Amino acid sequence: MNRLLRPQTKEGILRLKPYVGSESKLIEDSLINISSNESAFEASILARDAYINASKDLRCYPEIDAITLRKAIAKTYELNADRIICGTGSDQIIDLIALAYAGVGDEVVYSAHGFQMYPIAAHSVGAMPVAAPEQNLTSSVDAILDKVNDSTKIVFLANPNNPTGTMLTQDELNRLHSGLPSDVVFVIDAAYAEYVTQSNYEPGIELAGKEDNVIMTRTFSKIYALANLRVGWAYGPTDIIKTLDRIRPPFNVNGPAIAAAVAALGDQEYIEKSRSYNQKTLSWFMDEVKAMGLVVNPSVANFVIIHFDSNSSKNSEVAYQYLFDRGIITRRVDGYGLPDWVRVSMGTQEEMLKVRNALKEFMEQDE
Repeated sequence: MNRLLRPQTKEGILRLKPYVGSESKLIEDSLINISSNESAFEASILARDAYINASKDLRCYPEIDAITLRKAIAKTYELNADRIICGTGSDQIIDLIALAYAGVGDEVVYSAHGFQMYPIAAHSVGAMPVAAPEQNLTSSVDAILDKVNDSTKIVFLANPNNPTGTMLTQDELNRLHSGLPSDVVFVIDAAYAEYVTQSNYEPGIELAGKEDNVIMTRTFSKIYALANLRVGWAYGPTDIIKTLDRIRPPFNVNGPAIAAAVAALGDQEYIEKSRSYNQKTLSWFMDEVKAMGLVVNPSVANFVIIHFDSNSSKNSEVAYQYLFDRGIITRRVDGYGLPDWVRVSMGTQEEMLKVRNALKEFMEQDE
């Protein structure tokens, strides 16, 4: 026996770069953390009370398939619970889709500045991620379709997209699907759907409800403010849901998280309040930043990206550090291929005023 050998990591794993989050480990109560697109508010009091009550019994396993939550989602959106799957965040569902439908020699297409988990999921199963160019920091239907070939197994589309904040209309979503081969799984990641107020937007429920190769993913981490509990879900055709359920870890959503998510769905007044606040705050903040002479990419979500001139002493790295030194944690998005941009999530009114003031002071400094 050759004792010099050691376990060898699969090639696909070695190709990927780990997901890089914010510097939240540095966060103290006195600091403003607007780096992770979290809700500006604490979760609904109904959700918090449900979590506390459920956490009184930690001895037993939770439901094996989150059936209570699946039924609550089905009731809220008028869907069939048998066509819903829940996960430890929508990230887990993205991983399951990659595991079920892609492998060595396959390709996974996504928009160039799309969510980092897409290429990570592809590499983890030995597939090759293929980035389609964007147009004006918006996913391009034609560019995505141009990248699709016989090796393509999955197309991931974040709509709205993180970190650009842009979206495709319902018509564009339908056009993209129409151009895909019927054996390619089309994944519509609608994590920020609840924030969108545009009338020409549809989160993907319609396509996922009638097409055999479309699945829509959602999350409770954003507008529902349950990011710490890691709860996501997906809706799609029976065959895809059953396939994912075969490889879904049992008991993958914990009991208190299920209880909180069910209660959160029942508090639509909280959702309307959060959506309305975000719409007003987002519009105000974008106007304020534009008035400073900076470029802000139009956003329909709960965050914006701000451009800083790489040839200036006030570039993105300097801007990020200036805010960081003043207790404001934003997010550089160079890992998404946008080195000259900084992402800012919408925080509370008090927080956003401090962010505006600090950014204004930064821009008014002498070169």
